[in-house]
Amino acid sequence: MPNKRSGGGLSPTQQAAKFLGVSVLAGAVLAGIALPAVGALGLAAKGSVESFDELPANMKTPPLSQRTTILDADGGQIATVYSRDRTVVPLKDISPYMQKAIVAIEDSRFYQHGAVDLKGVLRALNKNAQTGGVSEGASTLTQQYVKNVFVEEAGNDPTKVAQATQQTIGRKIRELKYAIQVEEELGKKKILENYLNITFFGQQAYGVEAAAQRYFSKSAKDLDLEQAALLAGIVQSPSRYDPVNDETEATKRRNTVLQRMAAVGDISRAQAAGAMKAPLGLKVSKPKNGCITAVKGAGFFCDYVREVFLNDPVFGKTKEKRAKIWNQGGLTIRTTMDPQAQNAAQRSIKEHVYKSDEVATAVSLVQPGTGKILAMGQSRPYGFKKNETQINLSVDQSMGGGMGYQPGSTFKPIVAAAALEDGMPANKVYSSPYQMAYPSPVSACDGKRWVNDPNNPAKLENENSSEVGPYDMREATAKSVNTYYVQMISDIGICPVTTMAKKMGVVRADGDKMPQVPSIALGTQEMSPLTMANAYATFASRGMHCTPVAIESVSRRVGDKTSSLEVPKSTCSRAMSENTADTINALLKGVVEDGTGTKAGLGSRPSAGKTGTTDERYAAWFVGYTPNMAGAVWVGDPAHKRKMSGITIGGRSYGKVFGGEVPGPIWRDMMSGALEGKPVEDFNTVHIPDSKPRDRGDGDGDGDGGRDDGGNGDDDGFIGGLVGGNNNGGGGGEPFPTPSFSIPEGFFRGQSNGGGNGNGGRFG
Repeated sequence: MPNKRSGGGLSPTQQAAKFLGVSVLAGAVLAGIALPAVGALGLAAKGSVESFDELPANMKTPPLSQRTTILDADGGQIATVYSRDRTVVPLKDISPYMQKAIVAIEDSRFYQHGAVDLKGVLRALNKNAQTGGVSEGASTLTQQYVKNVFVEEAGNDPTKVAQATQQTIGRKIRELKYAIQVEEELGKKKILENYLNITFFGQQAYGVEAAAQRYFSKSAKDLDLEQAALLAGIVQSPSRYDPVNDETEATKRRNTVLQRMAAVGDISRAQAAGAMKAPLGLKVSKPKNGCITAVKGAGFFCDYVREVFLNDPVFGKTKEKRAKIWNQGGLTIRTTMDPQAQNAAQRSIKEHVYKSDEVATAVSLVQPGTGKILAMGQSRPYGFKKNETQINLSVDQSMGGGMGYQPGSTFKPIVAAAALEDGMPANKVYSSPYQMAYPSPVSACDGKRWVNDPNNPAKLENENSSEVGPYDMREATAKSVNTYYVQMISDIGICPVTTMAKKMGVVRADGDKMPQVPSIALGTQEMSPLTMANAYATFASRGMHCTPVAIESVSRRVGDKTSSLEVPKSTCSRAMSENTADTINALLKGVVEDGTGTKAGLGSRPSAGKTGTTDERYAAWFVGYTPNMAGAVWVGDPAHKRKMSGITIGGRSYGKVFGGEVPGPIWRDMMSGALEGKPVEDFNTVHIPDSKPRDRGDGDGDGDGGRDDGGNGDDDGFIGGLVGGNNNGGGGGEPFPTPSFSIPEGFFRGQSNGGGNGNGGRFG
């Protein structure tokens, strides 16, 4: 039985014998001999180690993972993201000092030997036998490069990385065989170039270009002698020789490299002596990775781009394939983000809502007719600190957002569009009382009907008692009269409204289906700002709805080659007739000119829009547009806990927050900046005949209130729900204060304190 040293290690003789086995193996490999089972070395043709001739003939070389650069529409950099911070550069762009330093310290006979250095093997064998351990290795740069390829192929899987670096003869066999292949196919200069681009230099820097930037804030081609020696020394043990955390050890190692360079004749001894006296001269650049580093407050837009890439099948059939491409990086992604619009959005947000406020704001801007997302921002920055968040408040839950927010009366124009498409005249008059019970029955999809409970009917009311009809569509829209729009949806039915919403891309932020209940007319279903901005862009583009897009182009660099990837395209389809859209434009111009949205007006530039305020003032909105830009502004508590009454926002105190009071001015300032210098365009509008309603007061506030109180539960074909079918209502929400009138269960779904669906309420 072999004798072992105390402590369980092999004896010096055994160490020498083991290393001699590797040497013999190396010689056999160099001779091109396929090895059978070699019992003396503990190898087996079948078992824990593959035989040499069973290995694949060609080494698979995965693309080197590199940083991905995300650009705005003008080509300006938004952020860089990467799995491994690496920028691949050709050998001509790497300092000659760096090339000589790495060869001197890692493989000084690199240009004299083949894939395996037998002289180095024998030298290491002798030294290791003398010391009784493995104090010196014999791997060539080519072998080290091959090992790094194995590590790169393993990616971020710790198990695969361990297998790629394990100290076994089996792995050594693979390394030796592929080293021969690499030497034959690439040649010395290309091997050196590849090695310098793949190896790890510590501090998250992969490859010499990233290392030069990290430690000295300069390019690899500009490294001087001392800097090159320092980087070359790090490679052996990036943690031990980390100059940022241990300057003393790093200096010793750098000086060892300088001595070695002098010993092999790359520099003179005088040069080495002078360089050894120099300080390290670090000029460290912190790693800049991820959307948290995005400029112009575009962290959430950056994150949305990542979500698009990881979720859209155009980038790969499976999520795993898409993730692999993303992690390998080397992508240049030009996006649709307009830097002028993004800057304007952030300025307006900063002016009107502070990140430390009890409530937040989120905004999105979209280009009508193309679906291009021009800007996206929010008052709580992208981050992990207090008053920061990683939740993108502008988008749906599936794209990194939250559960959404009830849009209130900003949903009413969708009801109006459905009614106009159904043939309703634009001057249609309804009695529009201050308070009323929901009309019943109301037709729904699939031949079903919604029926109010005659014994305990659900009721609603307008924001102000002075809001008493009759009203026509123009005045009811300008004043955001709830009872008018409930009478409208009861007249045309629920199905045309949900169908129109679908055509306009309006969906719940949580992905659930929109329920067939008449209260949807008052904006009871949670939606995201991007959804609402894109929906209103449909009005601006005269009825053409285009799905939102964030990516213009993607190029991918693999090695020396750059190719273009296919990107998602906006799909445009007609959601309504031009006449319907033009009529909505006329209605919503009135909101801005003399209705609830006057504070959002853009002066001489024509604009249109709608305010929205939800029950208990948990959220307030302004969604508006010009012919060339549409935008949505939401203000509220993402947790749905803080009511916006008696509140300070952006340093100003508000008794009650309305859609025209806080979101409106945010929208105005954002749009003014985003459109500065751009052509002033006017809408195509239609004349709406005056119905000559009787004189009434304008009420107070922004007028987009009203009351619509619902409850929790499921409607299973009984009074107060859908007849002839099952209509799931909400569930599990915190109840609102008890209203002065009864609420039948299952009337509609709303947003609850817990983020689920519970009671709804007044929507304006």
